[in-house]
Amino acid sequence: MKRREIINYLAVGSGTAFGIAACGDNSTPTSAQDDAASPASPSVSWRMATSWPQALDTIYGGAQTVSDRVKELTGGRFTIEPYAAGEIVPGLEVLDAVQGGTVECGHTASYYYVGKNPALAFGTTVPFGLNAQQQNAWFYHGGGLEAMHKLYADFNVINFPAGNTGVQMGGWFKREVNSVSDLQGLKMRIPGLGGEVMASLGVNVQVLPGGEIFLALDRNAIDAAEFVGPYDDEKLGLADAAEFYYYPGWWEPGATLELQINRSAWDSLPTEYQEAVKTAAFEANLNMLSKYDALNGAALKRLVDKGTKLTPYSDEILQAAEQASFEIYDQNASNDATFKEVYDGWQTFREEIYGWNRINELSFSTFVNKGKA
Repeated sequence: MKRREIINYLAVGSGTAFGIAACGDNSTPTSAQDDAASPASPSVSWRMATSWPQALDTIYGGAQTVSDRVKELTGGRFTIEPYAAGEIVPGLEVLDAVQGGTVECGHTASYYYVGKNPALAFGTTVPFGLNAQQQNAWFYHGGGLEAMHKLYADFNVINFPAGNTGVQMGGWFKREVNSVSDLQGLKMRIPGLGGEVMASLGVNVQVLPGGEIFLALDRNAIDAAEFVGPYDDEKLGLADAAEFYYYPGWWEPGATLELQINRSAWDSLPTEYQEAVKTAAFEANLNMLSKYDALNGAALKRLVDKGTKLTPYSDEILQAAEQASFEIYDQNASNDATFKEVYDGWQTFREEIYGWNRINELSFSTFVNKGKA
């Protein structure tokens, strides 16, 4: 899709003629006076809390992309200042801050807040769910974003996808885990419904923000931890605290990060500023995924060259985890009408796109990777 088609897609009905440069870190804004907000547009300043340490430039970069592009698209009249985890609120309290109006918006992962409503997990990712491409198809053309907007209305929040990590790795372990019995009593940092699945397999689950994982793992407060993938995990120094690096990250096949906006703040924006936010979030969503795909391969090679033991999960663990995942989904659906509504639509979409991708994606990938390590 050409970039102008992307903008037209996002801005249908707005009547706003925003200019946009190509996606990426080297983007050059168009003329603010000609293509952005009109001279009569108001000056607006927001704060954005995030769940990320600033040192994780790719995931924190999603927040920065939103901020930079909104400023460029509005000629500097609408600015959003991002703050790292802990600067305004702790990394796992972003939704609370946005909901309560402490900040106007936040960049976070919805599955951190499944304790408020388990259906929030679908805004990020769920075990054995959709990869990044499938997730975007569900959000933008399969009713997913509408479902999440309806869910977030109960929190006085509106959300937009604003980043994706792609399929993640399966975490760092201090010792090998070859069977379900090896998981019993293991203390592991893992959030979301993936954490619930691990708990059902006997794991002692803990949820920690990214900036706290290394110390907990290094000091043996936990035995295992997952975060994202090689690039970010290398930056966090996790290879210095654990030896075994497992794959795949079956609980996060396409983790979406999102922009959460206080609904009252959103409703107060001029339409042209709302369209700038949508465009910026869309760009951040695509750009983050592309950047991770470009960086993770080289980072993984560096980790392995330094002694990391790259290890696949056994079929026993994967099969037990998949079975437990759908048992949890069915139980949640039977107990919670909101979860059932989101889950039913998501499951139908999953079955359809899995069927299609078995024909196009899987057949191609299987052939080109045949016989390769």
